[in-house]
Amino acid sequence: MRTGTIQRAAVKAACVTAALALVAALAGCGGGSTDRPDGIDISSGSRHLNLVAYATPKVGFDVVIPGFRATPEGSDIGFSQSYGASGDQSRKVARGLPADVVNFSVEPDVTRLVKAGVVDKDWQTQAPNKSIPFGSVVALVVRQGNPKNIHTWDDLLRPGVEVVTPNPGSSGSAKWNLLAPYAAKSHGGKDPQAGLDYVRELVRDHVKVLPKSGREATSAFQQGQGDVLISYENEAIMLSRKNATSPQADRIDYVLPEVTFKIENPVAVVNTSTDIPAARSFVDYLFSVPGQELWAHAGFRPVDPAVAAATAHLFPGHIAKLWTIDDLGGWKKVDKQLFGSDGAVSKIYDQEAGR
Repeated sequence: MRTGTIQRAAVKAACVTAALALVAALAGCGGGSTDRPDGIDISSGSRHLNLVAYATPKVGFDVVIPGFRATPEGSDIGFSQSYGASGDQSRKVARGLPADVVNFSVEPDVTRLVKAGVVDKDWQTQAPNKSIPFGSVVALVVRQGNPKNIHTWDDLLRPGVEVVTPNPGSSGSAKWNLLAPYAAKSHGGKDPQAGLDYVRELVRDHVKVLPKSGREATSAFQQGQGDVLISYENEAIMLSRKNATSPQADRIDYVLPEVTFKIENPVAVVNTSTDIPAARSFVDYLFSVPGQELWAHAGFRPVDPAVAAATAHLFPGHIAKLWTIDDLGGWKKVDKQLFGSDGAVSKIYDQEAGR
């Protein structure tokens, strides 16, 4: 092996090791501020990128950004970050919020920026895997010991079970959360009324609060609201890692329903960026082996097949059927039929939420 190859391999190993140590630290204390995750300055550099993202992956970016900055390509690139509900973040960028790279929960939030002229129409072909660098699956977070014996979607409809899930009007994670039981009950959209009947009963009788984002929903659950939190698996992993240092009342378990839904969270470069080469370099890193390893250890499912196989032990649980958005006809169809202003789920929330 040539000396240069050995040196590059050593640098890669050192970067991944250091960043994985930061993952462990963050699992115990949560994320930091937008420019100093866990005390590490990520803002310095002669070049600068603005990352605008949905709330949930902050814990991942808090290790991925330092990992990128430890590479030759990222060493002189500083970052500012903005996190919030996916739909709200998308609308802000469309209205002019400075952004170089965006990462949203759902594809329609990127499509909004295409219509606004700030993301290229071919954004899905500008990076591997249709520009989806990581993802998750829909999980059920319960109190430690699972006192309500929650295992299936039907269990959420039992009398007395209160469910926490965010508002689909502002949150992309809420859409994924609802698509999981919708797909399970409609057999992948073959019986849409059965899926909508389930969602109506869930929202009418069991959803008592409407957080704006997935992260706000997690906070509400941590504060004692609800018996079950419908959430991303990565949020469940993050919470479970805190069990050892949390009071008994704050400890959780999580369940993967045997029939659930694949979550795919896209990334895109904003074409009004003042440093598109830096933005593309950062996006490339998200798909690199070191970047994929960092996503995996932060609780997000990697999309690189080799990394996914090597880190499969980090994602326990058995999934018999994993529905996807493509099974339901794609986001263009699903968003209009279910979540648009005249969508069936939107109407359910207008009629039933908060009753």
